[in-house]
Amino acid sequence: MSVDPETSGPLLGELSDVVRQRVLSLASDALPSVTNIPAPLRRVVLFAPQRRARLGGAAIAAAMADENFRAAVGVQVAAGAAPSGDDAAASAAWAWLTRPHDWQAAYDDALGRLIPTGTPDASAAETERLRQRVDALETQAREAKATHRQRLDDLRTENMTLRRKLGDTRASQRATEAALDEAREAVASAEGAASQVAARAETELRRLRAQIDELSAGARTERKEARAQRDDATLRARLLLDTVLDAASGLRRELALPPVDGAPGDRLEAEIEAAGAPLAARPGPPEGPALLEQLLSLPRARLIVDGYNVSKTAWERSSLEAQRVRLIGGLASVVARTGAETTVVFDAAASTTRPVVPTPRGVKVLFSPLGVIADDVIRDLVAVEPSGRPLVVVTSDQALGSDVAGGGARVISAASLVALLTP
Repeated sequence: MSVDPETSGPLLGELSDVVRQRVLSLASDALPSVTNIPAPLRRVVLFAPQRRARLGGAAIAAAMADENFRAAVGVQVAAGAAPSGDDAAASAAWAWLTRPHDWQAAYDDALGRLIPTGTPDASAAETERLRQRVDALETQAREAKATHRQRLDDLRTENMTLRRKLGDTRASQRATEAALDEAREAVASAEGAASQVAARAETELRRLRAQIDELSAGARTERKEARAQRDDATLRARLLLDTVLDAASGLRRELALPPVDGAPGDRLEAEIEAAGAPLAARPGPPEGPALLEQLLSLPRARLIVDGYNVSKTAWERSSLEAQRVRLIGGLASVVARTGAETTVVFDAAASTTRPVVPTPRGVKVLFSPLGVIADDVIRDLVAVEPSGRPLVVVTSDQALGSDVAGGGARVISAASLVALLTP
C-alpha cells in the first residue's frame, strides 16, 4: 500500500505487539535527548535505561499520541545508527518513528518480512531476541560490576592513602604541639630570667641613684663651705682695706693736711713767662693710640668696643660683614700684644638672625638681643665689672661715653682705636 509521506501513518496502538515494543524501546533510549518533554515523562527520564521501557512504557505510549512529541523522538532516533535489515521488527519501528522519505514503503517491506505473531517461528525468534537482549544486559551488568569493583578498589586504595596521610598529619601535629610547648616553656623561662635581670638592674639603679644623691649632697655641702670660706676671706680683706682707708683718712684729718695745689714747675714757668719767653700751649688730655695701648697693657685690663660705631668710622663704604671682619682681624694683633680681655659688641636689635663670625683667640663677639641696642649691652657689661679694674670702652657716642665714664670706665674715641689698628 502506497501512502503519502506527509499523511500520518498508523497509530501506535494499531502496530503489532513486536513493532510496538521495539518503538517503545527506541523511544525510551532516545528520551533523555528530547527537549520539551511532557510533564508525565519527566520522572521517567530519571529511570535507568533498562527500566525506562518496562516501567514507563505506558506513559511513553500515551505521549506518542502527540505527533509533535513523536516527531521529536524520531529526530533523536534518526541521529543514531539505523538497525540492520535482518531485524524486521526493529526496521519497522525505526521507519515508523523517524518517518524518512518513502518511509511507508520501508515500513511495509519490514512488515512483509516480519513473521506473523503467534507462529512457532515467531516465538522462537522473539525468544532468541529476548535471549540476546538478556545476554547483552548480563554483559552490561558484568561490565558495570567490574567497573564498580575497580572503582571500589580505587576508593579503598585512596582511603588507605588518606588514612596514612591523616596519620602522618596527626603525628606531625603532635610533634608541632610538642615543639610549641617547648617553645612556650623556653619563652616562660626567658621571661623569668629577664624579670630577674630587670629586678637586679632596678635594684642597682636605685643604689646608684642613692649614691648620686649622696655625692650631690656632699658636693653641695662642699660648695657651700667653700663659698662661706671665700666670703670670710673677702670679708677679712674688705675689713682690712676699709681699716687702711679709714686710717689714712683719719691721719689726713688729724694732721689737717690741705689739698695739694699746683706743681713743682709752676714757679719756674711763671718766672720764664715774666721774663718774656712765651710758653708752649698746654696740650689737652692725652688721648691716642699710644695711650690706648698703654691702658690695655695694664694688669687685668678689660677692653669693650662699640663695634659698628668703630667700623663705620673707619670703613663706612664697606658692607657690614666686611666691616666686622676687618675690625675683628685688626683687634687680634692688639690683643696678642697687650693680652687685654676684649669684647666687641655689634648692634642686632632689629634682626632675628645672627651671622657666624670667625673670632681669633682672645676676642669675644656679641650681638645684642632682639629689641636691645648695643649701647645697653655695653652699659650692662661695664656695670658688672668691679670698681678699680682697668676698664676701657672704645666709642664715639657721647651719651654712651658719659654713662660708662660714670661707671668707672675710661672712654677712648673710635678714631684712636682705628689709628692703633692701622699700620
